[in-house]
Formats: sequence, structure tokens, C-alpha cells
Amino acid sequence: MTTKHLSSGSSCPPLEDGVMRVYSMKYCPYAQRTHLVLAAKNIKHEVVYVNLKNKPEWLFEKNSLGKVPVLQINEHCLFESLITCDYLDEVYPEPPLYPAQPLKKAQDRMFIELWSQISAALLKLYFSKKDEQIMKKSCDDIKSGLDVFETELTKRGTKFFGGDTPGMLDYMIWPWAERLPMVEMIARNNGVLTQDRFPKMQNLEPVGHLHHDGRSRDAHCLTMKCWVLVLLVAVACISGMEKRAAASSN
Repeated sequence: MTTKHLSSGSSCPPLEDGVMRVYSMKYCPYAQRTHLVLAAKNIKHEVVYVNLKNKPEWLFEKNSLGKVPVLQINEHCLFESLITCDYLDEVYPEPPLYPAQPLKKAQDRMFIELWSQISAALLKLYFSKKDEQIMKKSCDDIKSGLDVFETELTKRGTKFFGGDTPGMLDYMIWPWAERLPMVEMIARNNGVLTQDRFPKMQNLEPVGHLHHDGRSRDAHCLTMKCWVLVLLVAVACISGMEKRAAASSN
């Protein structure tokens, strides 16, 4: 499929019978969860990228919320990243991504839910518009959240949360974990994520030899750094426009 992100006014590409499709956006961490699980299980599929700033009308037919990822199997559509990944793990059981023991599986699900506090804080930090109070609160929330995961990974004593190989918990946190180095860029290198406090979370192994987009780790990290820089410039421009508008109204 094309790598172009389809926008309002575009037509939805026809779906071939029996072909699984993912509606996605290249830099959406939630969609990246689904891509990672598809790659881990080597599931054949196709991808349709959508412009989330100018959404095609037909996206709301797939997901009334207009969000990605959406996993389409024939006429059926599933959305919400964890739901799509749990579905894939059940329908394609090899390799299994959850522990076999119900208690350990529930614990991993619990930590996936806890990670949402970190992802929410990261989002607030990205769009803090250099507001010192928001930045400080976001960084504090990120650090307190990472403390929990640092302690848990130390307790497990394994390379990944899933053991010697990545499990569902690893795949669900990785799209944000790989962005953690960007926190220092946004926070102006104020020592938010120190190596002595987060030695394990700062040095997490990638969840695969290649990232979901098929490129090397270095190439992928370079893309992510460029993405964050573009985001920071955009936020700074918006902040400047708002200040000028406020000044002119006075």
C-alpha cells in the first residue's frame, strides 16, 4: 500500500477478501503497538495511513472516534490499541506474548494500564509550550511512573519484562520508552531522567532487531529525533502566535 497519509475527500482503498488491514499513522505510538505485535507474530497484513489532522470521512465508518489504530478483518473493525493486540495474540497464539499463568498475565495487564499515566504525562510535556509549571508537573509524573517500572524490572531480573524475549508488556510500552531520550531535549537537559535513577529503563533493549517500520534502530531514532524537533518548533510557533494575538487584543 502507499505510504501517503490519506486525507479528507480521499477514497478508502478497496479491501481484498481475506486480507487483514491496519489503518494507521506513521508516528502514532498507539498504532505502533499494533504494528509491533503484527511484526512479532509475522502476520501478513496491509497498511493504510491516514492524516489525523485532516481525517478522511470514511475513517469514522471504521471507528466512530476517528482514531487509529483500526484493525479490519473483512467487514469487521476493531479499535483501541490494546484490544487489537489482545485479539492478535489470541487468534495467532505463536509466539505467546502473555505469561501462561493467569496471575502473571493479570499483573502484566496491570502494568500496561499503569503505563498510561506515563504516556499521558509525556503528551502533556510535548505540548507544554515551555510552561515551566506544566513541564515540572509532567516531568515529576514521568519520573514517579518510571520508578515503578524500574523497580519491577529489577525485581524480575530479566532482560525484558517478558523474560528473555519481549512480551506484550514490552511491546505496549516500547513506543513511548523509545521516546524517553527526547524528554531531556524538551526539558532543556535538566537531568530529568538520570542514569543512576533509571539504569534499566534508560537502557531498555529494542523489542526487535528492526523497528515496526522496517528500518535500523539508528535510522528510526534519527527519525524520532527529527519528529520531536518539528513538534517543538510547531509548538513554539503556536505559542508565539497566541502571545502576539493576546498582545494585539490589549
